[in-house]
Amino acid sequence: MISQVGRGSSRLDDGARMYDMDETDQMTVEDNELTEDTDVESTDTDGQSEPIEAVAETEDTGIAPLILDVANPATYEEALEQAADAIADGECIVLPTDTVYGIGADALDSLAVQRLLNAKERGRDMPPPVLVSDSVALPALCQHIPVAAEALAEKYWPGGLTLILRAQESLGMDLGETNGTLAVRVPDQDQTRELLRMTGPMAVSSANKSGHPAALTTQEAANQLGVTVAVYLDAGPSRVGEASTIIDFVSTTDGKVVRQGALSLEAIHEVAPDVVGMEGPEDEAAEEDVRKAETIPSDEPSPEGAAESPTSTTDDVVPAEETEQIAQSATAADTEAPVTPTDEN
Repeated sequence: MISQVGRGSSRLDDGARMYDMDETDQMTVEDNELTEDTDVESTDTDGQSEPIEAVAETEDTGIAPLILDVANPATYEEALEQAADAIADGECIVLPTDTVYGIGADALDSLAVQRLLNAKERGRDMPPPVLVSDSVALPALCQHIPVAAEALAEKYWPGGLTLILRAQESLGMDLGETNGTLAVRVPDQDQTRELLRMTGPMAVSSANKSGHPAALTTQEAANQLGVTVAVYLDAGPSRVGEASTIIDFVSTTDGKVVRQGALSLEAIHEVAPDVVGMEGPEDEAAEEDVRKAETIPSDEPSPEGAAESPTSTTDDVVPAEETEQIAQSATAADTEAPVTPTDEN
């Protein structure tokens, strides 16, 4: 059972409270629903202001999004409360992760997920991955979890590991065109994990418009997403770590690496020796195709470090993490049921 602590009714309980929406409904979320003015507390005339709030006018609207400081121990709890309330209301938020900033929504609210996709100006063919606070959430979200996947999650979460598994059919989770699969990760970011314990699973993608650089600060995210996001959580500049390693446990129960990232194959084999690495020419070609597909114009900075490659970047770098085109491209030839494409979050 998945529950939402202290935020209204639970998103999923024995009654399986879900939003009944077909694809047509989800694809026609009104644009004005995503651009309504949000209430922002302003600075008092005597110069006193709330310490956790900041404003950053967007270029398009001039409206100041609500930016809350989660780096300050004295104020972060209130900031997380406001963000959790926004998620419970079906809104999108921007949150820090262990790579770049991400845009998140309630993973069990199909309308909220569609708002996320609309904010990024992306289609349902690129569904976001799901972030959870702890590996204990896996059985509630996924079915037929191989022993190797459980062992890897136990050993390396939180951290740079994304697992692709078969989603629980009873959830009715609608993240887009996932073919019944789910890409899931536990981020190595303390405030975000605490927020996830308050909200439950969140669909998270990088906080940028599709085709634009990933946001390394809340200001960069606000410049792109504006008031399509209800709350921005500011933890300072992103630390921009290496993208997560993605392992597909749908096409094979032994597991197959479909993106080599932060977690090495040697470390994987310490726990799950039968996981297949990206060693064959077909796998290398698939990974190269993904890199080419994700490369964007050279005048845009790389969110994963300009020192490595100042002329390229990915649209979605895990904040929530990195899953979309990678798994789809790398595993399409291996399974009749395509694996969830994933997002860099």
